[in-house]
Amino acid sequence: MLVPIILTSLFTTASASCTRPFLKSATTSYIASQLSGQPSIITALISPNLTYTENNIPLNISSGTLSRPLKLDHTFSAHDTINCATFTELIGANDPHPSVIHTRIVFAPNDGKASLIESIVTDAGDWLFNATGTLTLVTPESWSPIPAEQQDSRAAIQAIGDAYFDRFANTSVNVPWGPPCYRVEGGLAARGTLHNDTGFCEQVWPSTIHVPYRRYVVDEEVGVVDVFTGFPGLDRTQGNDAMPDSHLFRAEGGRIKFVHTASSCVVAGCGLNGTFGRTGLS
Repeated sequence: MLVPIILTSLFTTASASCTRPFLKSATTSYIASQLSGQPSIITALISPNLTYTENNIPLNISSGTLSRPLKLDHTFSAHDTINCATFTELIGANDPHPSVIHTRIVFAPNDGKASLIESIVTDAGDWLFNATGTLTLVTPESWSPIPAEQQDSRAAIQAIGDAYFDRFANTSVNVPWGPPCYRVEGGLAARGTLHNDTGFCEQVWPSTIHVPYRRYVVDEEVGVVDVFTGFPGLDRTQGNDAMPDSHLFRAEGGRIKFVHTASSCVVAGCGLNGTFGRTGLS
C-alpha cells in the first residue's frame, strides 16, 4: 500500500526515538521523500554526522537517489524497536527508470537522529533484475501483522535469516521453510520442492560461500528479519568490497514464508545480461 507524500517533517520531537510510532513516522517520511525527490522532507531526521550510502558507496544525501522522484507501486516497512532501526522495500516498476530499493535506517536512541541510511538500489543490469516481475510476485503476498500469541521471538526470527545464509557454506545447516517454498530473487521466482514431513525446502544452494557483513532489522509484529550482507567473490576491489545485498524474510510459525532479495552488481555480467547495475537513478 502506498503512503501519500507528506510535505512537512514528522520529526518535531525525538524523545521517543525507538518506539514503534516514532519509527513508523520515520519510514513514512522516508517514503514521502523518495516519492517526491525531496531529501529535505527528512532533514529533521538525520544527524549532522549521517553516513549515507547506496550500494556501499558513500554519497551526499542531496545528490543520491532520494533527490529524484520515484513513482512507487509497492512499499513495505519493518520497525525494530530494540536495534532502533527500520527497513523499507520500494518497488518502482512503472517509473520511467524502474528500480527496486531496500533501505535500512539506524537511529541514535538518545536523540532520535539517523546515524546511518544505507540502501541497496537495483535497476537494469543488477542480479536478475526485473521490477515488473518483482511487483507481480510480491503483490499477492500478505505481510500483515501476526497475532501476538502467534509471533515468533526476535531471536528465533533472526536465527532463521542466519540459518539461510549459514547454509551457503555448510550443507548440514537446516533452513526451516514452510509453503510456498520459493523466494523472489531479483524478479525471478526461485522455486524449490517442499518436503512437508521435515519442513525442508529443496533448492539449488551453493556450499562453499561464507556470507559476512550481516546487519539486521527484526520486527516480531510482522515476523520480519531483513539482513544486509555482502557476497564475496563479486566485488569491486578483489575482496575489499563484497557485492551489496539485502534479503527480506517473513517468518510464520518458526518457518520461512516469503523471501525477497535485492542484489547490486559490481562486476560486468553479474546480472546475467552483460551489463553493470548503477548506483542511484540516472
